[in-house]
Amino acid sequence: MTAGASAATRELQVTPLTGTIGAELGGVDLSADLDDATIADIRAALLQHRAVFFRDQDLDYEQQVAFASRFGTLTLGHPTIKSPEDKPLMEEVDSATNAPAADWHTDVTFLDQPVSFTFLHGKVMPAVGGDTVWANTVNAYKYYLTPELREMADHLRVIHTNAPKDARIDAGYSNPDWEETSRQFVSTIYRAEHSLVTVHPETGERALLLGGFAHRIVGLPAELSRAVIRALQEYVTRPENTVRWHWRVGDLAIWDNRATQHCAVVDYGRAHRRAERVTVAGATPVGVDGRTSVQLKGDASTFYTGK
Repeated sequence: MTAGASAATRELQVTPLTGTIGAELGGVDLSADLDDATIADIRAALLQHRAVFFRDQDLDYEQQVAFASRFGTLTLGHPTIKSPEDKPLMEEVDSATNAPAADWHTDVTFLDQPVSFTFLHGKVMPAVGGDTVWANTVNAYKYYLTPELREMADHLRVIHTNAPKDARIDAGYSNPDWEETSRQFVSTIYRAEHSLVTVHPETGERALLLGGFAHRIVGLPAELSRAVIRALQEYVTRPENTVRWHWRVGDLAIWDNRATQHCAVVDYGRAHRRAERVTVAGATPVGVDGRTSVQLKGDASTFYTGK
C-alpha cells in the first residue's frame, strides 16, 4: 500500500484485474479481527475498483456477518426469499433451489433504498463454468455516453419492480426445483421510482441506475421507454466495461451496488453451485437534480433493519 501505512494495512495487496473495474485483494485473513485501518483500506479499494475479490477465505456465517458489518448495518438476507433457519442475514444462492440471477441487474433496485455493498462467499462451485460478470455503471455514464445522452439521462426517472411480467428474473434454464423460490421472489410486489442517473453518496460520481428490474421510464410511451432503456443498458455492459470472475470454493466477492451491475453466467449445466450472500443497507439514492428515490408499492422496512 502507500508509504507510511501501518504494518496491518501494508499486508493488503491490491492487484487490478482490468483497467476499468475489478481488483483481487490478498494478504488478509477475513476471519481475523481486522483493525480499522485495514477495513478502511479494503473499503477504499472497493470504492476505487467497484468489485473486489479475495481467494481462499474460510468463513462461517458468523464470521462473514462480522466482517460485512464493519462496512455498515446489515439487511435481512432478501426482501422476499426466506433465509436459512437461524441465519436471518443470509440469502443462500443455491442452484439446487434458486433460479439463477442470469440477467444484468443491480441488487434490489425495486426498493427505494437498494443495498450499498454485497458480500458473496463461494461454498460449492462447479468444475467448469459458473462465473459472474460485473459492469461499471460510473464508467458507462462518464466515458461512453455522449454529452447529449448524459444531458437526457440526467433528467429521466425510471420505475423498477420485481413483478414477474416486468422483471427479467430468469433468462435461462427452467427447473421445477426452483418453483418455490420463484414464488417467494414475487410473493410481495415492490415498485420504486429512481433517477436514472444517481450521485454516489461517498465518491460524488454519477452512475446509471438501470438493470433487469428497470421497467419503464416515467412519462414515455411503453415502446419508446423500452428502447431507451435497452440503448442505455448496452453502454453499461460493453465488454471493455466489465470484469469476469472465475470462482473457486472459498472466494469472497464484494461489490459496490451503487456503481455496478452484475450477471451470473449459467454455463455449468446441472452441476451444483452454492454461495452465501449478505448485504449492507444503503441510503436512498439521489439524482442529479437532488430528487430522491420513492417507494411506490410494498413495505420493506423490516428488510432494512436486519430484524
